[in-house]
Amino acid sequence: MPQLPLRALALASLVVLTACSPLAPINFFIPDDSYHLQANQAYGSDERQRLDVYLPVGELEQAPVVLFFYGGSWRGGSKDNYTFVGEALAARGIITVVADYRVYPDVTYPEFLHDSADALAWVVEQRHEWQQQTGPLVVMGHSAGAYNAAMLALDPRWLAPHDLSPADLDAWISLAGPFEFLPILNPRVKPVFHHPETPLDSQPIEHAGAHSPPALLMAARPDRLVDPERNTQAMSEKLTAAGVPVSTHYFDARNHFTLVLALAHPFQQRDQVLDKTVDFIRQLARTPSD
Repeated sequence: MPQLPLRALALASLVVLTACSPLAPINFFIPDDSYHLQANQAYGSDERQRLDVYLPVGELEQAPVVLFFYGGSWRGGSKDNYTFVGEALAARGIITVVADYRVYPDVTYPEFLHDSADALAWVVEQRHEWQQQTGPLVVMGHSAGAYNAAMLALDPRWLAPHDLSPADLDAWISLAGPFEFLPILNPRVKPVFHHPETPLDSQPIEHAGAHSPPALLMAARPDRLVDPERNTQAMSEKLTAAGVPVSTHYFDARNHFTLVLALAHPFQQRDQVLDKTVDFIRQLARTPSD
């Protein structure tokens, strides 16, 4: 991969923060020698029911597996723009799966949760092809994707059709997750959740309890899209009160969008978002299975 001159980095940063497809350019600067890519794996029949698998170079036995869902207000997004997430985790020995899922207007709540559960079921079945002794299984997401991850970890309805439950997860990780957003104020989100007929049980906070796997919750204090106090802090407090191990971190120098960019190779040294993610995953205790 090319070296990254300071001017190029500045230009890339500007593009990332302003362009209509803001994440795509950053992947040009991502190393490609730390993983083997299994691209466009189908977990369903729809074109958006596809995922990419980033297998670390080196030992895979007992390596953690992370299924990552991106954000986009449940209206768009592409796994192809999140190579930087797959590379960041794979470079640290974590098998990483980045999944597409159907979005509005093609579907509304709760269809994208069915897709998320289908993707996780695919991972559970497929990971025995990657390793004989499996490691910790984690769902992770940013923004709307963090909502998807939270609902799999907290609400057993979605995994039950696959004979799975939150107990099959070792942990879940949220970056700027929306956990309690009623009444819906964002006009882009209202039709996704059938506003004003949005069901109360669509809110992750309603499902938080002792059955939750351990959680890593991260947010940007200046986040103006997803209030960190109403969402991350409230979720952390409710899970902690239920006896769930929770690690919560806030970042003053990030915002809703740049929080996930802290995982990208050019920005990893600025904050500890990646370090905290990797440390949390590595600390998970799990008895290897056959």
